[in-house]
Amino acid sequence: MAEEIRIGILGAGKIARTMARTLQGMREAARQGTAPEGACVPVLWAVAARDLGRAQAFQEEFGFARAYGSYEELARDEETQLVYIATPHSHHYAHMKLCIRHGKHVLCEKAFTANAAQAREVLELAEGAGLLATEAMWTRYMPARRMLDEILASGIIGRPFCLTANLSYDIDEVERLAEPALAGGALLDVGIYPISFALMAFGSDIARIVSGAQLTDKGVDGQDSITFQYRDGRQALLYSSMYCRSDRQGTIAGEKGYLIVKNINNPQRITVYDTDDREIARYDVPTQITGYEYEVYAAMEAVSQGKKECPQMPHAETLQVMELLDSLRREWGVVYPFERS
Repeated sequence: MAEEIRIGILGAGKIARTMARTLQGMREAARQGTAPEGACVPVLWAVAARDLGRAQAFQEEFGFARAYGSYEELARDEETQLVYIATPHSHHYAHMKLCIRHGKHVLCEKAFTANAAQAREVLELAEGAGLLATEAMWTRYMPARRMLDEILASGIIGRPFCLTANLSYDIDEVERLAEPALAGGALLDVGIYPISFALMAFGSDIARIVSGAQLTDKGVDGQDSITFQYRDGRQALLYSSMYCRSDRQGTIAGEKGYLIVKNINNPQRITVYDTDDREIARYDVPTQITGYEYEVYAAMEAVSQGKKECPQMPHAETLQVMELLDSLRREWGVVYPFERS
């Protein structure tokens, strides 16, 4: 019988609801025999919100065993094994520390923390406690990641020279994007996806970064343009915004052709074209529950095997991305209130 892992969700907002639906779908897949062979099965164990009534409504809707009106109560629940942290990224640092100090493994939404110093402290705390702490950067866990690697390695587009990626939504009115106190701005919310796409496809041997940002009247970045110039001559051109909806595509161009990834936020298809713009190959990703299931399967496997990080999202890469985000914000003059000494 497959091992079950009792999961708690810290937070009861939109992203928490998506995770709850994911966990329901994963249990159904296990019942139907369509889950990955040998995969652990999640138990919808507990949910916590800052208001007990909201937590209880969430519990009833999705079938969780327990509901708590404070995050501390969930952290103290001795039977919860793995906590998914679904609060704004300005609070990830404090909430991960809370859970780790109470012996809980954590799967934390991106951005992992607000800055690299926070990330480093959390990972050191988890390491010392012998617990898993991993970033829920879902594109790192998806089958599309492996598919892209295999397509590039096949040589079908030849030597790659240029990458472009964009992700933008009309979300500037959303509080967590607008407010500096919530580590707002486009970079940590949507800009992280083009950056990760470039790092996954081209790696991190970057010689120079050229960037620019338009700041809001509250001092966070509303839209960003970033260029990575690699030591071997390749370039990655990245764009993100919270003012408009873009096509969300990623492209990689090589000497024999180019490929297009449909929606870098949740890839659905990779299409390859030759130098005459003729489609020569198409790769569709497997049918998914929501796309969150891959990070959950990976986290549960790590917990089951006593691992403290997931190979799909190594701690070194989480820190690398956080340091990169820090350097961009320094260049743009974006400082969050809690970072001022």
